[in-house]
Amino acid sequence: MTDDNNRVHLTGRVSGVPESKVLPSGDEVVSFRLVVRRSAAARRRSKQVVDTIECSVWRAALRRSVLRLEPGSAVTVAGALRRRFVSGGAGVMSFVSVDVDTCRKLSATAVASDP
Repeated sequence: MTDDNNRVHLTGRVSGVPESKVLPSGDEVVSFRLVVRRSAAARRRSKQVVDTIECSVWRAALRRSVLRLEPGSAVTVAGALRRRFVSGGAGVMSFVSVDVDTCRKLSATAVASDP
């Protein structure tokens, strides 16, 4: 039997200013996009060298922390993948995002040593 779990760990750069939004339910969420480099194997199959991943933060203390991140900040995040659905003029669309459990800003020296 396998140990199935939904756990992701990503390291990348924040692409823009994190945004806070209050949902119709009254819940607050902070969203940001994380730019991550593709692996060498993936870059051999495609010209695309990065992926941009939508991240959602729900816990109050972590929301406050993430709102202080600046564009270009290097971070590592851990959480779970979620498939989300939105409806608009083009109909219903889905996308994958990360529900962030932890987010840690990396120091410049840690980023400089990345391969």
